[in-house]
Amino acid sequence: MTALHALVIADSALARVRIAGLPAVERAIRVARRIGAKRVTVIDGAAARTSLVASREPLLVIRADQLVHTPLVAPLVDAIADDGIAISVDPDGAYAGAFIATGATAEAALVALARGDTDTAFVATTAPTEVPHGEIARHAIGTLDERRAAHALLYRILVKPQDNAITRYLYRPVSLPLTRLLAKTPVTPNQISYFVGLLCLVGCWLTAHASFGYVIAGTTTLLVAAYVDCCDGEIARLKLLSSRYGAWVDTVIDELSSVGYMVALGLHCSAHFGRAYFGAFSFDPWLVAATITAVIYVWCMYCIYYNIIVAVGSANSQDYVGKFDVVPGERPNSVKLRPAAAKAIPAAESLPPLLAFAATYGPYMFRRDFLAWFVTLLAVLHLTHISFAMQIVGGLAMLPVLTLDHLRLRKLRRSIVRGGQVVESP
Repeated sequence: MTALHALVIADSALARVRIAGLPAVERAIRVARRIGAKRVTVIDGAAARTSLVASREPLLVIRADQLVHTPLVAPLVDAIADDGIAISVDPDGAYAGAFIATGATAEAALVALARGDTDTAFVATTAPTEVPHGEIARHAIGTLDERRAAHALLYRILVKPQDNAITRYLYRPVSLPLTRLLAKTPVTPNQISYFVGLLCLVGCWLTAHASFGYVIAGTTTLLVAAYVDCCDGEIARLKLLSSRYGAWVDTVIDELSSVGYMVALGLHCSAHFGRAYFGAFSFDPWLVAATITAVIYVWCMYCIYYNIIVAVGSANSQDYVGKFDVVPGERPNSVKLRPAAAKAIPAAESLPPLLAFAATYGPYMFRRDFLAWFVTLLAVLHLTHISFAMQIVGGLAMLPVLTLDHLRLRKLRRSIVRGGQVVESP
């Protein structure tokens, strides 16, 4: 990521307009930092202009009298030259309120802005490289209608293309209105994640009781936590607060809640059904099964996190990759691990109707968002022993797959090192 010196022009009253809980000027500052600005100067009056000084870093200028988002500026970074200027333009080729300048052009930009020239006037005196901005990059906020449209534009980023049908039709209709409310508050994504963790803890505690009423309350609490859990990522994307730490907090809470709920179900089944459910045993089969499955879950979590940390370079368990190809690295005598290309499978359209339906919707049954609803239904139907059995079967099904993937990854890394090469970090 290129180090930049950013100037945010905020001497218009529009810079204080709030969109999704953030003043336009603060959003511009966060956009600048997101794409590599190590130093950000806000121009909010004549005094700020006259204090501008030259800098060796490329100069990024963003006008904050509009809603701005990362795709306005990110394409400019790839267009940085040794001496020149690249400007962001809209689909019609008009200047969009952001540019990056280097060398003598950056110095000239500072001089022009210091004497009170507008960024638009300065750009007009240059021969810039025009870079079309990305989607959801900017919007006017001068009128009430424009602000409403700016809100609508920005909230489009909350619906991700990879959302499955369950997420899109069961979760987003609830989480999006909640996110709109939370966006108006100072609540941070990490605070939401901590609250989700607290809900999960309460839900597991309730589930561990013998009473079905407690189990239903506990499982419902975990379902509510699943909905609230959608909001931390949505707020992070809206307010440009995504962080590696936040991603880790979110994913670790998710995994621990899965283990906690499974153990809680085992404790409930032990208290409600008792060991007599299986006949005469000198030990409690429910507790033994919960203990063994917890160990399996922990081992599977280790395999997943080793994979995403060491080979993928992610903090999200959904980025897990089963197989890797070895490709040349960026340094001499080094290689990198790249996710192996998926093999083609028959398209759903070429399958019989029943198999096509299973191929399309079957994978949803193994996702956390579907299971949250399914185990709640089983609790309401007083089928907690079936739910517990599902947790055990799920762990047993994951164990050989993740273990084999882990051993293959370990073997691949060892063979590379024995061959005298270095494996670059992802």
